[in-house]
Amino acid sequence: MSANSFSFPRAALIALTAISAGCASTDPVAYQGIASSKQLSLNTQNKDGKVPLLYSGAGVNFKAYSAIIVEPVDIYRGRDHQFGNTSDKDKVALASDMKDTFENRLRSKYTLSSIPGPATIRLRLTLTGAKTNVPVLSTAAKLSPVGLAVNGLQATRGKEGTLSGSVNYSVELYDSVTNRLLLAYVAKQYPGALNVGASLGPLGASKDGIRQGADDFVRRLQPTESSSLH
Repeated sequence: MSANSFSFPRAALIALTAISAGCASTDPVAYQGIASSKQLSLNTQNKDGKVPLLYSGAGVNFKAYSAIIVEPVDIYRGRDHQFGNTSDKDKVALASDMKDTFENRLRSKYTLSSIPGPATIRLRLTLTGAKTNVPVLSTAAKLSPVGLAVNGLQATRGKEGTLSGSVNYSVELYDSVTNRLLLAYVAKQYPGALNVGASLGPLGASKDGIRQGADDFVRRLQPTESSSLH
């Protein structure tokens, strides 16, 4: 597929690309319907803007845990959701993909369990928002000369691609025996601005964001000595 094949909607593409570049989707919020919302605070080490609010329990040693319970992913129903026009069908599909993706990523580091225990943590994920790709134009915006220029700039800034989707969610991690909150944050994930593959299909970008989110979560549970949760 060449850039020329997208020349027919050129005027619309230029207009939509300009609008998208100037009006990025809203950042995650401290969703009032999430149990940990009052414990979240501004993440001062949030360099890429993807995890703006964070709670990290004092003195938590994640190396003491060897198993994890991954609860079914909740779909957030509060008024402060960020689903826009995302259909209920797509929400269910993303929630299912999120559970599978996180479990597959975690099984290489932890034993997946359904029973609380002294060395077991419990993960609660809540899908709080999603934005789907704009059909055809999401891909065109990465291949046309105009879109490539705009998205090239977005990529260097680590920002979202134009007309591209994203996913919002919250993470709450508990000790499975004491129910102590160990870690909580809200996040927004999206693919690189020049990622053409993630622009295919309405949920391509959201699912790519889920994969990034799962990788980020695992890193947070196994920080290196020179790094900290951020």
